[in-house]
Amino acid sequence: MVKHIFLVVFILIQIQLFSQDSIQNLTKNTVVTNGSVIINGKPIAYTATTGYLKYIDNTGKHTANMFFVYYSKNGVTDISKRPITYAFNGGPGSTSVWLHLGALGPKRIKMSELGDALTPPYELINNEYSWLDLTDIVFIDPVGTGFSQAEKNEKSTDFYGYDNDVMAVSEFIRLFTNSYKRWSSPKYLVGESYGTTIAVGITKYLIDEYGMYLNGISLVSCALTFQTFREVYGNDLPYICSLPAFTATALYHNKLNVSLSTNIKETIAKAEDFALNGYATALLKADLLSPEKKMDIAKQYAEFTGLNADYIYNSNLRVPSYRFRKELLRDKGISVGRFDSRLTIHQEDLITDYESNDPSYHRIMAAFGTSFNAYVRNELQYTNNLPFKVLSDVHPWKFGDGKFLDVTGDLRESIIKNPAMKVWVANGIYDLATTYFSTEYAIHHLNLPLDLKPNLSKTYYMAGHMMYLHTPSLIEFKKDAVNFYNEK
Repeated sequence: MVKHIFLVVFILIQIQLFSQDSIQNLTKNTVVTNGSVIINGKPIAYTATTGYLKYIDNTGKHTANMFFVYYSKNGVTDISKRPITYAFNGGPGSTSVWLHLGALGPKRIKMSELGDALTPPYELINNEYSWLDLTDIVFIDPVGTGFSQAEKNEKSTDFYGYDNDVMAVSEFIRLFTNSYKRWSSPKYLVGESYGTTIAVGITKYLIDEYGMYLNGISLVSCALTFQTFREVYGNDLPYICSLPAFTATALYHNKLNVSLSTNIKETIAKAEDFALNGYATALLKADLLSPEKKMDIAKQYAEFTGLNADYIYNSNLRVPSYRFRKELLRDKGISVGRFDSRLTIHQEDLITDYESNDPSYHRIMAAFGTSFNAYVRNELQYTNNLPFKVLSDVHPWKFGDGKFLDVTGDLRESIIKNPAMKVWVANGIYDLATTYFSTEYAIHHLNLPLDLKPNLSKTYYMAGHMMYLHTPSLIEFKKDAVNFYNEK
């Protein structure tokens, strides 16, 4: 009897050692710290693991080191009841720092009420809207971003592309799930911007390659079909999809007539109707339009955007977002933001139509870069002397075959294969990079079976691309997350 007891104890010890060895074999330079976050007035103790996961390619070769920060709630006795969420941002070339220090993690950067960065060196505060009461979270930085990099004698460019990204992050998720024994846990993804594109690809890859079925995916500031926002010659979709966001922006900056300024929801609904009907038809007819009809459309467009009708007419009824950003408040010498069109910046160049500066990127990027460099060293106690690349130059980037990357077919296929999976899309009304109406277009072209349509939910916020930087939207964002994770 005693021998059996010793044998059982020996086996358990070996299993524990094997588990630790498995983690050690796949991780590199990891640091473990403990912390606490107060959510809804209650403290939640957590363990933070920071460091590298070794990326092993399909030949078994260690080709890269992918940086991650993993938050797990302390005191969980049954991980099969505790969800785990893998989070990443977009770009291409972006770290996960935006979701990390903006919405999901235990700390967030203190922003102005509007969602603009305050005075450097900035302040990190308790994130009472963190998702750690709902799920454990792994923040992933793809190769070429943050601290993540290829191994010596390996090419970083081998990771630069849509298919490459999907494969690498999918393999990271598989290896991490193995190492930290999370196969029995409910599993979720949250991606932002281009991160929504690869989130869809990863979802399909996990199903097809590993048989890993997810419980849900959150798509923040969707980029599902690139044709809806790539403003290139011969592609009319971006102009149709941008118009309602132009209307919201013009309304915010008091550039619309009083008759359209009393009810924002009604005005945007009218803009959507014009975009889908009169305006879309006019673009489809192109040179078949008479000059009189073309001017009529230009005048209607002007009513919904605050631009001059002659300017619109002379632009052939097609005003790219970079020109709208410069033209809307040109009389004041300021331009509106791309990621958040509520924010403004003084125009450096008063002559050309192109606005390269974006107040909703430059000031905010500085806040996130500075804050993360302080946080990772001071609180997570992680040391790495490599520069932390918030947004990297990862060119040339391969978006796949064809001019416009489109993942709506993959999303439809994944929902059909895994009918238990929920999909939540979230967009900001003042986002001119990936407009909410582009998301509407993508959703309405999924062609989901009627019984699977309830799998998909959507929420829109009176904010920009990173809607969570706007405090009222952050509060709503968390409420919607609670509903998403609690949905059965």
